[in-house]
Amino acid sequence: MTRLQSTTYGHTQASPLCLILYAAAAWFFALTWFLQKEPWVSVVLALAGFVMLVVAASFQRLTVEDEGEHLLIHFGPLPLFRKRVRYADIREVETGRTTFFDGWGIHWSPWGGWLWNVWGYDCVVIRLEKRVLRVGTDDPQGLAEFLRSRIALAR
Repeated sequence: MTRLQSTTYGHTQASPLCLILYAAAAWFFALTWFLQKEPWVSVVLALAGFVMLVVAASFQRLTVEDEGEHLLIHFGPLPLFRKRVRYADIREVETGRTTFFDGWGIHWSPWGGWLWNVWGYDCVVIRLEKRVLRVGTDDPQGLAEFLRSRIALAR
């Protein structure tokens, strides 16, 4: 069954940027080992390494999937950050592009509202009643088509 015939959607995009964060965590842990005679420095480095591990595991991939009445957007594999958007609240959907200055992760961007992106510049712009949400994806056409079909059903 093709995606256009399907009533559900699920797509995951991986990010190679997490490899840099995993490498940074390894570096902090190695420094902790070599500087273990300096207790405060070791504690700070170990904490920094732990934070890098958590961030890397949290932003390793971005999954966008249908949850019946909602679109679920979540990072993982450590599921600390997730967002649900009701299809009935979506006013308009279009494909778009982010810029290098928009960056990656989760944050508000003065160039286009809230951004949830893990890698690349392709995105889907979701216009809600009073805000804009841009969701990064390597399947912008598929996600936009799915959302258009769901908001048509929700109205």
